Amino acid sequence: MQLQRGSAPPPEIDAPDLPAQTGDGDGARMSLWDHLDELRSRLFKAVLALVCGSSVGVLFATPILEFLKAPYGRAFLVLDPTGGVIQYFRVALLVGGILSIPVITYQVLMFVLPGLTKRETRMLLFSIPPVTVLFLIGVLFAWFILIPPALGFLVNFQTDIFKAEWTADHYLGFVTALLFWMGVAFETPLIFFVLSILGFVTPRPLIKNWRIAIVATAIVAAVITPTVDPVNMMLVMGPLMGLYLMSIGLVSVGVRINRPKE
Repeated sequence: MQLQRGSAPPPEIDAPDLPAQTGDGDGARMSLWDHLDELRSRLFKAVLALVCGSSVGVLFATPILEFLKAPYGRAFLVLDPTGGVIQYFRVALLVGGILSIPVITYQVLMFVLPGLTKRETRMLLFSIPPVTVLFLIGVLFAWFILIPPALGFLVNFQTDIFKAEWTADHYLGFVTALLFWMGVAFETPLIFFVLSILGFVTPRPLIKNWRIAIVATAIVAAVITPTVDPVNMMLVMGPLMGLYLMSIGLVSVGVRINRPKE
């Protein structure tokens, strides 16, 4: 279409503006493409951290497999030619995920919480090492407290009828899932604390919904617990409830810290 002489050119159509992650809370804007570029950059950094961590995991996969095999007491059974190789790299990837947790957590939080002030960004950075430590504490709890009685129950269950010959994929999947989810569960108090400082969580809803929390904790414990006996389920549910109460206390402290001074 040709423009008539003296007519104004059509207005340019800009891409929609989205909040920018400036880190100083100044409310700056950036286009949709800049926002997608920000996502690409943070995903690349998270994947790079995972690859680097997995490379380290390859070097230590053999001793870690020996360590994980100890409760079972004998060599793993594999049912296909590539089963051992797949489980070897599965453990290496698990190690990579654990090592890269600080970087991945930071990249995710900085993308989903745009426009943070320098103080809030610094607070996130300071919280990442304790989150990692709590994850490792949860892993140790699962390994030394939860897994031994669970495996003892499963190995000795109806031995005159069932013979325990577990394959590598099922055994390692079972153990690593327990280790991972208990590690995640132990991170929740500090995550709630950081969110309360940022103004996203207050203690009142957590206290008001304590009945829902008990039901949810029981469901989570039933999902995580590898056995059907109540003893192992209570071994999981007890710490989860303790972590919930700890979360309420830390959120109360975080709200006081976030409260503006008069």
